[in-house]
Amino acid sequence: MKEKKSSLWRRWVIDPIIQQLTQGTSPSKIAQAIAYGIALGIFPIIGSNTLLTLLAGIPLKLNQPILQAFKTLAYPLQWALILGFYRAGEWLFNAPHVSIHVPSMIERFFAEPGPFFRDYGMTALYGIAVWCLVAPLLLAVIYYSTRPLIEHLAARISLRPSTP
Repeated sequence: MKEKKSSLWRRWVIDPIIQQLTQGTSPSKIAQAIAYGIALGIFPIIGSNTLLTLLAGIPLKLNQPILQAFKTLAYPLQWALILGFYRAGEWLFNAPHVSIHVPSMIERFFAEPGPFFRDYGMTALYGIAVWCLVAPLLLAVIYYSTRPLIEHLAARISLRPSTP
């Protein structure tokens, strides 16, 4: 008999959540880890997210597998939102518009790190400021929308008959 293949969503999202629930992690802590994973996953500095999730997750005692999984799932969102964070920051601080062209930025970073940080550093800080304004709202929305779903999933797991 051929074994049914599970979807990527099931293998990478649902199954790890079920595994954490069966190991005693509360639905509330899982929802909190999901919210922080996504919110920190869209932080507007590429390459900083893993360190940020560790720095936030350890003192908050967040579930690291779930936190890291959702940080990784948010990676495409980070790329989609990063320019928006920078432009909103320029608008918020009434700063001059800085041209963002990734290949030339990478070339400039390695050729002239000092001028690179002078020219792009403030734009990055403006983007971080906008993220700081958006992140608390995003955390709340994700937490309060995922917690009931995870509680429902936990209830379904507890009702499932155990197999010997």
